[in-house]
Amino acid sequence: MPVWAQLLIVFTAALVGALIFVPLAAATGMAVGGGLVDRPRPGEMQRRPISRTGGYGIIAAFFVALVVSLPFILKAQDRFLSEYGVTYALPKVLAENSRLIGLTLGAAFLVPFAAWDDWKRLPPLPQLIAQIGCAAIPIAFGVRMMNVSNPFPVGGDQIPLGIFVVPVTLLWIVGMINALNWLDTSDGLAGGVSMISALVLVAASLVKRTGFKEPQYTIAFLPLILAGVCLGFLVFNFPPARLFMGTGGSMFLGYALGVVSIIGGAKIATAVLVLGFPILDAALVIIRRVAAGRSPMQGGDDAHLVHQLRKAGLSVRQIALLLYGLTALFGALSISLFKEQKFFAFAAVICAIGALIVFLRRRGRLVPPHVEQHSKA
Repeated sequence: MPVWAQLLIVFTAALVGALIFVPLAAATGMAVGGGLVDRPRPGEMQRRPISRTGGYGIIAAFFVALVVSLPFILKAQDRFLSEYGVTYALPKVLAENSRLIGLTLGAAFLVPFAAWDDWKRLPPLPQLIAQIGCAAIPIAFGVRMMNVSNPFPVGGDQIPLGIFVVPVTLLWIVGMINALNWLDTSDGLAGGVSMISALVLVAASLVKRTGFKEPQYTIAFLPLILAGVCLGFLVFNFPPARLFMGTGGSMFLGYALGVVSIIGGAKIATAVLVLGFPILDAALVIIRRVAAGRSPMQGGDDAHLVHQLRKAGLSVRQIALLLYGLTALFGALSISLFKEQKFFAFAAVICAIGALIVFLRRRGRLVPPHVEQHSKA
């Protein structure tokens, strides 16, 4: 079976799985009730109760599609073993399988804490501890950022992280979890941005790169599955949303993107560029909350740029489409540019978001963050 057919089968399994499991998970949340249902509050645009458990359908669909992809992955590994020999290929195959196990176990660790947060809203510190524990599991199974690309032509292509491998990897995964979790403040944002980012990682895997004799087809399955489940979720979440992904969905998407970008190898720069908006938004939120004397993990304010865009008069759908366009643009740049070019492109992203902040401030829209009980993060 040709590779394109295998990829199509896996993507279809992810999409169909999401179309089945997401509404099922949402219906379960509505039946259970309590904290799993987001109810309208004063000042919100929401007019009816909406389930917050759609994200657990995303997780279920992801792993169903992963099981569907396993025969194709194992067959590709067999070809790799026969072509390059056991001595060279077997350690790489075992390492790849170990990382897949780490990805799965880390997600399994994350789910109960995310469900707890959806039900009762965990305080910031226990939530952070749970995220660190979740990130530590794939690290223990070999998901590690051993080096980073050197954006400058002096000193070699890679900068080894040495003793900082584990802390940097931990910071990356936890940072991605929070970036996507905090992005999930408006209909369609987290799911759409994650889908586009995952498709960019697929493209990065299928493009033949220096140091690889052929495209990384087996690596492409993971982000492709992620893109498929996000597309299925958006059927129900694109503005106006009929259901929400909740903490379970947003944290899982951040976790999966963070881990998959490391598993893919040499895709950290790609992920940083394509997810430039949520990453920089998270950094700005932390700075503003710390400057205000608050915990960066404590939500309930309007510190996010998405909130400021809403105040500036953009509709929820316009905000979603704007961020989709920016993510796609940054994604295209990440695929077409090389090392030092990506560095300057990310600098351009920072300047663009800075210009946006200046524009909003001059319009008198960027106000100091104030605490509100209904905001998620």
